[in-house]
Amino acid sequence: MRDVADHSQDYHATRDRVETYFDRTATAVWDRLTSDAPVSRIRETVRAGRDTMRTLMLSRLPADLRGARVLDAGCGTGVMAAELAQRGAEVVGVDISPQLVDIARRRLPAGLAGRVEFHAGDMLDAGLGGFDHVVAMDSLIYYGPADLAAALARLAARAPQVVFTVAPRTPLLMAFWGVGRMFPRADRSPTMVPHAPSRLARDVPGLAPVGRVSRGFYISHCLEVRR
Repeated sequence: MRDVADHSQDYHATRDRVETYFDRTATAVWDRLTSDAPVSRIRETVRAGRDTMRTLMLSRLPADLRGARVLDAGCGTGVMAAELAQRGAEVVGVDISPQLVDIARRRLPAGLAGRVEFHAGDMLDAGLGGFDHVVAMDSLIYYGPADLAAALARLAARAPQVVFTVAPRTPLLMAFWGVGRMFPRADRSPTMVPHAPSRLARDVPGLAPVGRVSRGFYISHCLEVRR
């Protein structure tokens, strides 16, 4: 697999769009969506889907994470990071959006403060160090095949297990994707890039499917890489 540096222009352009969206446009939406606040019926399906996916991803990790160092790559408002810390892990949560990281810091229960470090920045930053596990929930869904494979190569080089999600290549999502590409980017969220797990397996050594979650407007597929 090629390194992300080989695709730096595409990768960084996508990353910058994601940062702009979550840090300037959608901060309030994600603050509310990832809380207990009332939301619309559509967003209720997204919240339920994300809760189910988080449970599925956590099921791939040991129940007892004492002594383990875990990277929450794309930690958002810190829900996953808090659950990992509750299992005893030493957690590094990183997100491209400083605003979401601020929310994550505020929400973290005081009893877990010593187990979680939050950083605003690139989830692929080698300066974050090595880990026993990496989880990346819906944080790699905006990248094309080459950038996704390269990002997984870099994450897998730093941990023996990477559990992550992609937008599955279903007819419905492909239709949304095709329509979305017809409109200007400035006024909409970053476009998810659908992937077929069978095709990804050809580019990503050690890739294995875990399962799919479909709840209304939330559709995501969980996979993992082990070495």
